Amino acid sequence: MQKLLSEAGNVLKADGSPNPGYSTREVLQYRRGDIRANPFRIKEWDFYQIEDREGRYCLQLTYGHASYIGQIGVMMFDISTGKFIVNQSVLTILPFGSMHLPESASKDNLIDYHKGKTRVHFETRNHERNLHLVMENGFEAKLHLTPMVSHALIINIPFDQSPRQFYYNYKLNCMDCEGSVYYTEDGQKKALCFGQGKGETPAYALLDWGRGVWPFSNEWFWSNGTGEAEGKLLGFNLGCGFGNTSQATENILFYEGEPHKLGKVKITHQADYMKPWSLQDEEGRCNLKMTPEYDRVTRDKILFVNNCTHQVFGRFNGTVTLDDGRILHVSNLPAFAEHAVNNW
Repeated sequence: MQKLLSEAGNVLKADGSPNPGYSTREVLQYRRGDIRANPFRIKEWDFYQIEDREGRYCLQLTYGHASYIGQIGVMMFDISTGKFIVNQSVLTILPFGSMHLPESASKDNLIDYHKGKTRVHFETRNHERNLHLVMENGFEAKLHLTPMVSHALIINIPFDQSPRQFYYNYKLNCMDCEGSVYYTEDGQKKALCFGQGKGETPAYALLDWGRGVWPFSNEWFWSNGTGEAEGKLLGFNLGCGFGNTSQATENILFYEGEPHKLGKVKITHQADYMKPWSLQDEEGRCNLKMTPEYDRVTRDKILFVNNCTHQVFGRFNGTVTLDDGRILHVSNLPAFAEHAVNNW
């Protein structure tokens, strides 16, 4: 039984433990000052991913921290070839609250950060998002994101390792992306333009907005995608492996703008990550297979930090069932599934 959060409240109780549950609109208030746990375990991030609708180019923007280290990062790569076009990061040591990440994912807010030649200006206004990021070596992104649905997936879950550890997460996919990315490749200045106009590349965007106090070691599986099923907009978010999900899972479908909540989902892969993946729920409402095309592997090992993530992009096929029992056939939808093992 999952707990639907429908009344306004705080993410954390007075003793620092979370109010568990899920919602499709932001009803809880995250307040950093309510945390009653080791400050070195706090993690906060805003992660954006833009993927063109044909599933060739992927752009990822990261702004966040794990208390003892902060990161402003950009990755852009060609899924069809596995070639990295841009891969840059700026790290800050012991940033704590200096990065000023907002305490709301959906209300109007602004991130305005400068360090050397790096500039971050992420603004949320009236649920639309303007992202402006400048990095070294001539990289610049100017993007405008517009939600195509009025719902998101929000979960607030505890970790069993400690009553004051929690994960408050807001995931919003089904966003349209317009704008341009400027970069240097092979010594030449180039641009990639997203949008619906002539010479532009249609693209969808995803926001993964996370705040929480995490245990040092954790593992998760996560899959997210936006595309079409039977001629209508379909988005999905699926995940498992971390936290106590007895009262809330992050599994959901969005179809024609409406949310359809799922229970527990199992995501499995073979030893070879480029072999087909399986994504199935316990109630038989999700039966998807992913045929991989590219495995973006990231490994970070600095002092006691030891992280490894396989984010595998591919084509999804199968069926999903809506709340009213209608079965949708998913065909060749470009999306990703990932497996992460972190010590951080």
